[in-house]
Amino acid sequence: MKRILCFGDSNTYGYRPDGLGRYDETIRWTGRIQEVLGRDEFAIIEEGLCGRTTVFEDEIRPNRKGIDAIRMIVESHNPLDIVFIMLGTNDCKTRYGASAGTIAKGIEQIIESVRQFAGNETRIVVVSPIHLGRGVGEDGFDPEFDEKSVEVSLHLSKALRKIALTNNCSFLDASTVANPSEADREHLDEEGHAQLANLVVDRIKELTEGFYYGII
Repeated sequence: MKRILCFGDSNTYGYRPDGLGRYDETIRWTGRIQEVLGRDEFAIIEEGLCGRTTVFEDEIRPNRKGIDAIRMIVESHNPLDIVFIMLGTNDCKTRYGASAGTIAKGIEQIIESVRQFAGNETRIVVVSPIHLGRGVGEDGFDPEFDEKSVEVSLHLSKALRKIALTNNCSFLDASTVANPSEADREHLDEEGHAQLANLVVDRIKELTEGFYYGII
């Protein structure tokens, strides 16, 4: 049995862009990969939380720091074969004032914690999240972001790829296959979840079947 942890924010939780709660497991990308891979040989562990950051403390909602959560989560679910880390979107909020490079350093701290608590045999996949859509901070959308947030999100892929390479992790870029929904310019819609699931399934097969030889 291969045990795979998916650690992320609202786009791993499956938050609906229309604000009406959470997509069910048949829609969420994590649920889709479980369905495709089957339950006999794979256990997909969902650990998504709305508002989760890499290392920043949310003064409005507690318990959002990924660096604090990852240690407990990894120990709770060990042994783990693969850990997917998809964070960075919430770090783009205006209150943090973080650059893509700073966010990447937060991801690096999470990588180090996974290695410490899961062991070196666990494969880590850093997933650069989808971009924020233009106008995400406008009236009627999400005032926690602005156009600078969008620009930071556009630079995440390059920064996170470098961190993945430096730390001998695999890398995926969700923005190459999925876009934020038109409804809220921030979250995956049903099509986006399906596209991301396909990307992740391919990487899981490469890692577990021995066909993966380097960063993509």
